[in-house]
Amino acid sequence: MARRTLTPADIGDIIRKTRKAASLRQDELAGAAGVGLRFIVDLEAGKPTAQMGKTIQVLNALGCSFEITPPPKPKDGPKP
Repeated sequence: MARRTLTPADIGDIIRKTRKAASLRQDELAGAAGVGLRFIVDLEAGKPTAQMGKTIQVLNALGCSFEITPPPKPKDGPKP
């Protein structure tokens, strides 16, 4: 499976689609995630400076998972 590099706009789009699929309004998601409405609006718009901790709260409230895969280790040791 190919790795996908997500942009802030991609993350916002996923959050918006997931929220709508759950029939939640933005203010309802904000309340469920413990963040402000303005944060949800900005996050769904793809704001690149959105706080990571709050973003994870929103993802958790929606039941989304968040995975980070480190790069593979070099076989011959670090390159200079």
